[in-house]
Amino acid sequence: MNQRNADFVLAYNPRDNFPCVDDKRRTKELALAAGIAVPELYAVIQIEHQIGEIARLLAPYREFVVKPAHGSGGEGILVITGRANECYRKANGLLLTEAEFGYHISNILSGLYSLGGLPDTALVEYRVNFDPLFESVSYQGVPDIRTIVFRGVPVLSMLRLPTRMSAARPICIRVPLASVLT
Repeated sequence: MNQRNADFVLAYNPRDNFPCVDDKRRTKELALAAGIAVPELYAVIQIEHQIGEIARLLAPYREFVVKPAHGSGGEGILVITGRANECYRKANGLLLTEAEFGYHISNILSGLYSLGGLPDTALVEYRVNFDPLFESVSYQGVPDIRTIVFRGVPVLSMLRLPTRMSAARPICIRVPLASVLT
């Protein structure tokens, strides 16, 4: 990843474009404008005061994902798979009270998980469920396959797979490009 960033991302992209991809909300807006499907955005929490409204905002949804707009490497992402009584059920089955859930969002707002530790925004969006094919090899997270395109040409693919060893954070496994394109 570091080599990819140094050799391709930094070398071929003007620095003034970085804010477009360093902000997940902005990236989502750009993708939608380009006709690319993205998970539906349920709520945006920008200030502490809004945390008190979160139960009302999320009442229609049983499952969703909370993430920092400026996070990286999966830090601060909270996957909610359901509800039990007044609690939120995490992907690992543990329950969070309303206060614990609010505390997590507060940590996102304070910049605990953001690039550079700057104040951030919490995004709440549709939870993507993965194909059952991955159930036996994925642990408490959503695996995905990413293809890196360089100047319009696919050059690398990788499987991002959350494992028990990685504490459910995705690790990258290179996939031969030919197997992704066929």
